[in-house]
Amino acid sequence: MPTSGHPGGSISSGRFVESILYNIADYDIKNPVLDSNDMVVYAAGHKAMGLYAMYSLRNELMRAFKHTELPDEKNQLRFEDLLGFRRNPTNNLPLFKQFHSKALDGHPTPGTPFVKVATGASGVGVPAAFGLALGALDYYDGTAPKVHVVEGEGGMTPGRVHEAFASASAMRLYNVVMHIDFNQASIDSNRVCREGELKGDYVQWNPMELAYLHDFNVIYVDDGKDFNKVSAAQSFAMSLDNKMPTAIVYRTIKGWKYGIEGKGSHGAGHKFCSDGYYKSCEEFENAYGVKIPRFVDKKSEELQNEFGVMVPNFEGDVKQAHSEQTFWDTILTIRKAIENDKDLKYFAEKIMDSKKRLVALNRTPRENKPQLENIYRDKKVDEKVTPEELNLKPGVVTTIRAALGSSLHFLNKLSNGAILSVAADLLGSTSVNLIGTGFKEGYFDAVDNPDSRILSIGGICEDAIGAEMAGLGAYGKNIGVSSSYGAFISAMEHTAARLHGIGEQAKVERYGGNYNTWILINAHAGLKTGEDGPTHADPQCLQLLQGNFPNGVLITLTPWEPGEVWPLLIAGLKRRPAVLSPFVTRPNETVVDRAAQNLAPATESVKGVYALRKADPGQKLDGSIVLQESGVTIEFISKVLPKFDKEGFNLNVFYISSSELFELLPEEEKDAIYPSAIAENAFGITGFTLPTMHKWITGYEERRRILHPFFGGTYLGSGTAESVLKQAGLDEKNLYKQVKKYIERFEKVSV
Repeated sequence: MPTSGHPGGSISSGRFVESILYNIADYDIKNPVLDSNDMVVYAAGHKAMGLYAMYSLRNELMRAFKHTELPDEKNQLRFEDLLGFRRNPTNNLPLFKQFHSKALDGHPTPGTPFVKVATGASGVGVPAAFGLALGALDYYDGTAPKVHVVEGEGGMTPGRVHEAFASASAMRLYNVVMHIDFNQASIDSNRVCREGELKGDYVQWNPMELAYLHDFNVIYVDDGKDFNKVSAAQSFAMSLDNKMPTAIVYRTIKGWKYGIEGKGSHGAGHKFCSDGYYKSCEEFENAYGVKIPRFVDKKSEELQNEFGVMVPNFEGDVKQAHSEQTFWDTILTIRKAIENDKDLKYFAEKIMDSKKRLVALNRTPRENKPQLENIYRDKKVDEKVTPEELNLKPGVVTTIRAALGSSLHFLNKLSNGAILSVAADLLGSTSVNLIGTGFKEGYFDAVDNPDSRILSIGGICEDAIGAEMAGLGAYGKNIGVSSSYGAFISAMEHTAARLHGIGEQAKVERYGGNYNTWILINAHAGLKTGEDGPTHADPQCLQLLQGNFPNGVLITLTPWEPGEVWPLLIAGLKRRPAVLSPFVTRPNETVVDRAAQNLAPATESVKGVYALRKADPGQKLDGSIVLQESGVTIEFISKVLPKFDKEGFNLNVFYISSSELFELLPEEEKDAIYPSAIAENAFGITGFTLPTMHKWITGYEERRRILHPFFGGTYLGSGTAESVLKQAGLDEKNLYKQVKKYIERFEKVSV
């Protein structure tokens, strides 16, 4: 695969990955989705070429010598699938179509067999892999599946990796084995780490020191090219039983024997069928007495004649088809060499030994295992009926965050602890501590406190928290809940959320089923976090998530009062998004008497947009108000709307409780709930940023007048919630004034 895909790291990691697959990992190749399989995670997602080469070679060895032990084609990574490396699914090349090759992403995703999580974005792969390990430990009793994590020292420089290492030792994720490709080369440097007296270009630690600092077992292999040393180190790692995570550091050479070494081998590699490419193939050619096919550049007319009837059916460049054929002929040369070398049956037997070991281990779910399916099947989980213990009576004072924590606690009891929660040093402050109530107190520890449902992930570490909860969700037995200030978490966990969405979508497209959900709580959201000032009360968190994911992958929830939390939470969960992201506020609020104020019941919120108050159709309409966010809605409903009622104005009042839930409704229902004619002339008020309202207010003039926190062109200062709302012009006095002006404009438009 010349000119594409990071050959250097794929090569330097090759020997220790080979040993993982054939010597120490316990898995059933016939069943790649088996929960009890050991997992290999290429946290170094740029080594995808190496992953695909290793997995397809493993498959080819089974095809040649144990073909009855292979799964169906969908669950194989075949030599034929290598034709899809870095190819888009719309690729129209003839052999890609003929062999139904899989489109293999440039960085691995779960659309590939045996791949559990999407990796590649800076530092996400390591904490996501640790999340998988956590899920396996929480589900299995004793001999939980191991997670073999492949990473390089350059990939360990991101902060979220350090955070994840801290969590792995604190939670004692003893089924984690880090395999570190220590080649000292990244894109821009040939000395990433300090070495002896030589200063590192990037960091002044080496991988052994970093792993030791975080209390990992550390094993150093001074020559990662030596199969005997690699095998001995891995066998020793498997013998350890001190219930701590392990790191094996292999000293390697990036691009070894490739003809380009060090940082130069990180990117594109040799040009297509160049002299350097063929030179790198010579060792294989000499060992097997074969010749890799040489590409002959032909003129268009020659190619037309050569491809004959294939040309009229091929929409792309016929020269690409010629290149594809040369690549396939190369693969066939390798296939024939494998078939002719009966000694290679040894490796197929090693793969079968892996299955035998797995069967002998008899990995059994723990007796008190989480039962996630209860959340989706139990009749008590109904968006239309709030459980009695969660039903808040009008006049009660509570917080929206507490309503969410209590609702998740109810689901946790129902699912036997399938929900694990973590906050950035804000457990009580964000009320996610409630999720663990009734289970073991303290933080989860896989050895001493495995029944706790509260996690410690590095402290104030939103980055690692998000990626680990994504990995936990991807394992499929738990829902992970992460929480922090909305101003931080929506930005810091956005990358992990995006990769989780990509991974879950790829998995479902390939294998069917549902997305596995992770709940990302934007706590202390909105202007009523006023005392903390603009650094913490920033309203942009919704804008960072809403509309930035494919439909159904991420769902935001924006309840304005505690009574909406249960119906919205259940409606969101039952639509099975990859990420469910509620926005909850910090202050105490009084539960509204909806019936007394002629407001729609809280269950209407599940539509995503609903008429909180419908205008009387028998009277002249005075306009339509669209509200979004708790702080401004409470201000309007409790203080401003009663004044307009007293003055006899006839208004529609809509609330935006979830943009994504609304988008999942049938088009006819959406049109009935919120017609375009209303959107054209409605007046918008939001406690989030202006772009989040553009979807709901479509008229040019009214868009210019949407009230939002940055309407005055400045970040808002610190102070009480009331003072911050006043500075933003979202207080009772200005809301009344601006809506009154709107009513006057509406009257002129309506005449």
